[in-house]
Amino acid sequence: MEKENSFFQRVYKVVEKIPYGRITNYGAIARYLGSARSARMVGWALNQTKFQVPVFPAHRVVNRQGLLSGKKHFGGHDTMAQLLLSEGVQVVENKIVDFADRYWDPIKELPPISVWLDNEK
Repeated sequence: MEKENSFFQRVYKVVEKIPYGRITNYGAIARYLGSARSARMVGWALNQTKFQVPVFPAHRVVNRQGLLSGKKHFGGHDTMAQLLLSEGVQVVENKIVDFADRYWDPIKELPPISVWLDNEK
């Protein structure tokens, strides 16, 4: 369980770095963390934040096609879309309109995860 919690904590650190008005996907976070096949685990981690106050920016994480696949975990049917809209991200039929332009890749934007791990020691 400790390993899972550690992975979840790393997911949260990455998601907190997603800039306002930008989005990423589950797989990009998993790849950044060195667990390319763990996109679903990233989703599970984010599901744990659904009632966090202040609002945790999990709404900025979508699937690889730009679909709001996690919207059911935000309480209301349109809550995820509304949160994105409030940041200027346009959503039509549960899909990010300008996905490529809004996409934020943690591998390109953040230092290697090993740098973070060294700083935690």
